[in-house]
Amino acid sequence: MSDNCRRIILTVMSRAILMSLWLVIAPMTANGGSYKPLEPGPDLAYLGFSFVDLSTEGAYNGVRADETGRLRMLEETLRERFAQEGYTVLSNDPIAAKLATVSNPARCYDCEIRLADRLGARYVVVGEVRKVSNLVLSISLVMRDVETGDRVRALAVDIRGNTDQSWLRGMDYILKNHFFSNSEESARRSHCPPGSGCTCSAG
Repeated sequence: MSDNCRRIILTVMSRAILMSLWLVIAPMTANGGSYKPLEPGPDLAYLGFSFVDLSTEGAYNGVRADETGRLRMLEETLRERFAQEGYTVLSNDPIAAKLATVSNPARCYDCEIRLADRLGARYVVVGEVRKVSNLVLSISLVMRDVETGDRVRALAVDIRGNTDQSWLRGMDYILKNHFFSNSEESARRSHCPPGSGCTCSAG
């Protein structure tokens, strides 16, 4: 077996182990399943979505242009939705240089809190997409109180299919039924409706 084949096999195995850990951790991403109403109209720091490719395809072929485009699509969708809900999404220009050095703001040992504090934000939002294969992916979104560091909203959903529609469907479920639900009961939902194409991992 060539050294290149060994490297690919080791990469795939390590990614599979990481995904297994994620599936264990994902149900704990929500803050006990009970959330207080969000403060209306605050300043929000949005630090973007990160993409973690755990697939065999990713190990062989690397970054795909369509997936990069879908990340931008999610980011635009999220910014528009928060603006519609009355939030002021702050510019990241003052922290751009530092943010560029962070590979994944969703997993940076609270650096998202420190960066958001520099912007003067009330809340900070970070997201992550994880790909196991073209059939199995997950989307997670976390919103934290910058002053206390508490998670005020957090949900991970599994989606089926690697398409614009499936990604948007998963994001829409998180925002509609968890982040911006009109009732406390809806905010605690952890099961996607039949036919939605997503299955929730936390709530």
